[in-house]
Amino acid sequence: MTEKERMLSGKLYIARDEELARDNKKSRMLTRLFNNSTEEQLKYRVELLKELFESTGKNIYIEPPFRCDYGCHISIGNNFYANYDCIVIDVCKVRIGHNVFFGPRVCIFTAGHPIDADIRNTGLEYGKPVTIGNNVWIGGNAVINPGVTIGNNVVIGSGAVVTKDIPDNVIAVGNPCRVFREITDEDKKYWEKQREEYLNSKNTDR
Repeated sequence: MTEKERMLSGKLYIARDEELARDNKKSRMLTRLFNNSTEEQLKYRVELLKELFESTGKNIYIEPPFRCDYGCHISIGNNFYANYDCIVIDVCKVRIGHNVFFGPRVCIFTAGHPIDADIRNTGLEYGKPVTIGNNVWIGGNAVINPGVTIGNNVVIGSGAVVTKDIPDNVIAVGNPCRVFREITDEDKKYWEKQREEYLNSKNTDR
């Protein structure tokens, strides 16, 4: 197996590898161009992101600056938004579903290092993939750690440190992140009422 194949399969690998260095150099070039672009270059930004990522859906918007290790291991669904200072360490696959919002400074980490210092100091490391479902909102300064799967219809509170899987249809908060409560029909009714009030107010203002 190549070092890249070992990395993507979750086995120990050495990052100081020519193939990985080429991938990382391309990522640094594309993210530099993206981060130095202007508000008048929105189409260009999307083109750069599509070249950077493994796959993207419709309507992707990321506020610069953005950082990642490789980019080519990240797949993103439709209607994705990430606020400022998003960091994705993608030594393994990062899969993001549809209708996902990130607050500022959300970090996704797939990289891990041996607990044993002697082995760690040799440069060996490993990764575990991260999966985020559909209809997920992740609050600012949240950290998603290696190997985590976040389900569908989930809200992750700001500042959360997610170390374990989060099930569908919940609000989860804290360090370490734990389920706070389920998202219920009462939540849906409340927010539908709020939307109705908003629409009525807009009609009244005309």
